[in-house]
Amino acid sequence: GLSMAGTLTAAAPALPVAQAIGRWGNWFNQELFGRPTDVAWALEVSPAKAAAAGYPPDTTFHPTFLYESLWNLALAGVLIAAERRLNLRPGRLFALYVIGYGVGRFWVEGLRIDDASEWAGLRTNQWMAIVIVVVAGAFLIVDRRRPEPIVTVEDVEPDPQVTPD
Repeated sequence: GLSMAGTLTAAAPALPVAQAIGRWGNWFNQELFGRPTDVAWALEVSPAKAAAAGYPPDTTFHPTFLYESLWNLALAGVLIAAERRLNLRPGRLFALYVIGYGVGRFWVEGLRIDDASEWAGLRTNQWMAIVIVVVAGAFLIVDRRRPEPIVTVEDVEPDPQVTPD
């Protein structure tokens, strides 16, 4: 019996948590890692995976799965805090999720070295991230201009456990 906007609002904080867990599959599979780096938390991959990416066997890489996983967990926290602190109309929290996910995805895609089609210097997934951020931002702007719904006493169902005095 939930509206679509209510369902999306309820699901919004859980989606980035699920995505954060799912990113760890990339670690197990040694896939979708980033550019070479020598930072302390650099990812070591098998010599075969490094060679397949065109790098020497001892090369270490940015662990983009870790970055995206941490980004998504932080996003879930921000969404929960936003829902508790702000009086958001149904659907707005999902739009915030889309914006947050799009920003993180744009950043992580910029670090990756796997084969991907590019256009105008950006990977296709980066362009998609830009599009979803713009669309979700436009939704928030348009939705903000809509008048708040007026709730009347007739709209509220009486609680059957409460008896009048």
